[in-house]
Amino acid sequence: MKALRYLTLLWRIGRQMGWHYVLFRAGYWFQAKTGILKLRFPRKATNRSFAGLQEWRQSASVFFFAPGNPEVNRKMGLKQLRWRVQKIGVGKFKYFDTWYSVSDWHTNPLTGYCYRKNEHWSEVNDFSAKAGDIKYVWEKSRFTFLYDLVRYDFHFSEDRSTKVFGLIADWIDRNPVNCGPNWKCSQEIALRVLNWTFALHYYKFSPTLNQPLFNKIFCSIYDQMCHVAANLSFSRVTVRNNHVLTEALGLYVVGLMFPQFAESPEWRVLGKNLFETEITSQIAADGTYIQFSMNYHRVVIQLLTWGIRLAELNHDPMSITVHDRAKVSLNFLRSCQNAMYGRLPNYGHNDGALFFPLSERSFGDFRPQMAALANVLGIDLDYQEGNWREESQWLTGTRSKSLFKMRPKHISSFPIGGYHILPDTGTLTFLRCGKYHTRPFQADNNHLDIWINGRNILRDSGTWLYNTDEESTRYFSGTRGHNTIMIGDFDQMQKQHRFIWTHWITNAKGKSGSSGNEYWIEAEFEGFRHLGKGIVHKRRVVKKAGQRHWVIEDCVQNVPKGMAIQQLWHPDETFENDFKITANDEHGVAIPVIIENGWYSKAYGVRQECRVLVFETLGHYVRTVIEGH
Repeated sequence: MKALRYLTLLWRIGRQMGWHYVLFRAGYWFQAKTGILKLRFPRKATNRSFAGLQEWRQSASVFFFAPGNPEVNRKMGLKQLRWRVQKIGVGKFKYFDTWYSVSDWHTNPLTGYCYRKNEHWSEVNDFSAKAGDIKYVWEKSRFTFLYDLVRYDFHFSEDRSTKVFGLIADWIDRNPVNCGPNWKCSQEIALRVLNWTFALHYYKFSPTLNQPLFNKIFCSIYDQMCHVAANLSFSRVTVRNNHVLTEALGLYVVGLMFPQFAESPEWRVLGKNLFETEITSQIAADGTYIQFSMNYHRVVIQLLTWGIRLAELNHDPMSITVHDRAKVSLNFLRSCQNAMYGRLPNYGHNDGALFFPLSERSFGDFRPQMAALANVLGIDLDYQEGNWREESQWLTGTRSKSLFKMRPKHISSFPIGGYHILPDTGTLTFLRCGKYHTRPFQADNNHLDIWINGRNILRDSGTWLYNTDEESTRYFSGTRGHNTIMIGDFDQMQKQHRFIWTHWITNAKGKSGSSGNEYWIEAEFEGFRHLGKGIVHKRRVVKKAGQRHWVIEDCVQNVPKGMAIQQLWHPDETFENDFKITANDEHGVAIPVIIENGWYSKAYGVRQECRVLVFETLGHYVRTVIEGH
């Protein structure tokens, strides 16, 4: 029986993901188990001089800014920046939303587990229950903290290059080539190299950077990018998301900035071609993103800024299609955004990624990253003035006036991704109902987010952790963690191992519009296919213009006999102080609210208990009214 279930699962994965994916994964597993990966990725470090330091300093490659002198307005004060730099100075580092004191590069601060630094990366278990979430080891080794040190030195006219290069050299010494957890993920490697490249160019003429140190860093960058190039097929075939984009950009940037490597011309062409191909594939024509995640879309926005700007500066422009996809991405995200606060719904997986933090804005404010890309493209996103502009200055310097303003429409629908947005007098009503042609990440169709003046009154539960217990994983990625309908205790799709779902939703549609003094969204999908055929959830949302008043009608067709439907709501902490929510069934009979315990994760690795409001009925229809007091 167990073997039959396994074969059935394999068959479903093969039909959904493609048999090329299944065969590649099987072959990769075979290479890991037989030691072939150890032969392909030897533990041998490069030890040579690729170029003289002075020769490199006179390189013709153009970076974002002149070394040590970006076109950025200097600011005084910056108390939070000063505080963060002081933390780093005493050996404390920020892991997503929390600071920890970790002296090495291999210890998970949550569990205390220390990975073996000399174990070949192919033998590292990145989903060990004992070790905990490996992202807590990778986070420090990303070196995003370098941006605080660089920015501090610029704004306060100081020099922490000794600290910067000391940390880089220490990482190289304590992370042998192709060994330990920090060589496990090619995206992490590429990101680390990009961040080192930024620091190297800022401190390009620093007296701290001598020839032996230069050789050491250059050799490590070379070894790391050799690993990325040799393992690129894994991300291209099995991951197909922001991972492969980061790796492609890493190859392209290293090919541009470090022509001293013999492989640089090949990496430059390979990286650029792959980046252009994947951007075209991963970003739909309506601007929505393949991962159905606001934060992962922001990751791509940052990668686009780097790629388009550096290509432009080095007279190697990206394709017109890349520029077009970048523009429609901004249009989509801007349509979902509260411009006053810069926030978007915490929709989809959110692993806390913010690759290149170059401003004092909080993690939830998307304006710095969106404005930087807009500035590259000659677009004005119609934001008010603020300190979020610093990132644009670092990456684009002084630019000519924007060509045109991009203002979101009053009502927006993005049919390919399945997003529908109603902005109205300080409120934003957001609903997603889409179908999947590629791997889904969450079972959250017809999720509804409501915002009022930057306050998320009905919200997505977030992500919390990727490597945690099965119950928590299912809650945050499953239907129960969203403002939609469940049937019994069943998700809209069937959860399998970690990031795998079966019974994908392939039939979904929606539209939005206005009538009289009302705005509306109508959406439906066929799901719950592991329960039966023809189960369709239809949702209609009506927002009264200029009022804090919503009517939500849910109709579920072909519910299996004897099973109840549950309408789920995840309000913020003070929802009942300002709003009233009531529900009736198809006969007009009031449905009593059930208050359950749930979870809310505002940032990766952080969760808190919260209330979940549930309206349950054995019928097929629920009409809910939400109105302000």
